[in-house]
Amino acid sequence: MLVCSRKCGGTLFRAVFAEVDVDSAGEYQDHRVTQPGYICLNCGAPALDLAQVPGELEAEEQAEEAAASVTADILCPVCETMVQLDANMECPNCGSPLEVPRLP
Repeated sequence: MLVCSRKCGGTLFRAVFAEVDVDSAGEYQDHRVTQPGYICLNCGAPALDLAQVPGELEAEEQAEEAAASVTADILCPVCETMVQLDANMECPNCGSPLEVPRLP
């Protein structure tokens, strides 16, 4: 469902990134939207596709979780391997429990 970003109430939109196929007489044959992007024909403002919002929110949440899972690169005190400390807090090589270094 497309809506105007200015909330002008417009109900007609134009796909900005669309390819149109025509025959030799210039008659319409087919079209493809190559990249989602729409403008409101009532006021010219960008339009938003509300159907994409849940997927974008989920992707953003997964990216935040991935960024939060890696906390630090530390040297394992047992096997002396540089490892990235993650949620399980143990060395992936030797299984030794690891601690996050605390800053003074």
